[in-house]
Amino acid sequence: MRDFRTFREATVLPAPDGTTALVGPNGSGKTTVLEAVAFLGSQRSFRGAAREAMIRTGADRGYVRGQLDDDGRPVTVETELTRGGTESRAQVNRQRARRADLAAAVPVTVFSPDDLTLIQGGPAGRRALLDDALASLERRMASAIEDTERALRQRGALLRQAGGRSSQEIEATLEVWDERLASAATALVAGRRRLVADLAPLAERAYGALAGVAGPVPVELAYQQSWDGSLREALAQRRQDDLRRGATTVGPHRDDLYVELAGRDARSGASQGEQRCLALGLRLGIHELLTRRLGRPPILLLDDVFSELDPGRSSALVRLLPPGQSLLTTATPLPEGMEVAAVLDVVKLAQ
Repeated sequence: MRDFRTFREATVLPAPDGTTALVGPNGSGKTTVLEAVAFLGSQRSFRGAAREAMIRTGADRGYVRGQLDDDGRPVTVETELTRGGTESRAQVNRQRARRADLAAAVPVTVFSPDDLTLIQGGPAGRRALLDDALASLERRMASAIEDTERALRQRGALLRQAGGRSSQEIEATLEVWDERLASAATALVAGRRRLVADLAPLAERAYGALAGVAGPVPVELAYQQSWDGSLREALAQRRQDDLRRGATTVGPHRDDLYVELAGRDARSGASQGEQRCLALGLRLGIHELLTRRLGRPPILLLDDVFSELDPGRSSALVRLLPPGQSLLTTATPLPEGMEVAAVLDVVKLAQ
């Protein structure tokens, strides 16, 4: 890392297999290390921070470089962040990389205390959960995500530029972006629906193990789409409203993942302990899916997750974690039975 968050320059050498524990006082940068690893594969912060916020104060650019081993094949991933983001770039083995290339090169699963917002928070976090998993599971889905985001940005810019007024030129240009958005979004939503169907039984089983529930656990997942029928027709029907608001009011960026526990909306009807187990169950289910599809477990990032769990649930989570490489930050003692392959003092990394 160079000029990333609080680090002027630092090199992290985790154990190639097993768990590397990152230790140090609060504010020393433990979570930043995990954020840098996750950023290599996703090009965004799992803490929800803007790119500029990840550049060290006083610096114009930040860099993260990772060297990985893919079954004996060396892989180098490099990312650069710039203020304003106009010159930000990413490369895999010195070749310009898109989201699909990065997700394939650095597959990661992140567990953090903020995961509770997956259940309690708004739809954006749940959509991001699905899209991050899709990008690692299916290369074409990563392209669909990029194409959808690009079409939404361009359509949104045009709507704001119109200032609430329509014209023949604006209508014609909106037709173009409606077509592109509908094409990319249709593929994306189909992928999200497949993922939700595959994820549901895995998340249900993980929830039962974490919660210590004997027998079947009624966990239901449902994809909630924000329009009926053809998206292109829905966009056309909402065009005047979109022009007035200066924003696209229907599309995959308005969809949600509905989570139900024992017939109750988990967002409002589950206890905080149940919600935390549900969030962890979703993460564990995705990790299992990725392990099956990729043939090996993703890099596992555990950010102080045990501080939010009681001893019983901490031990259950340790039992459910598959083997592979993981990086762990903790401010509390590790759960009983969890072994580490290496311990790194984060304060010394930057010295």
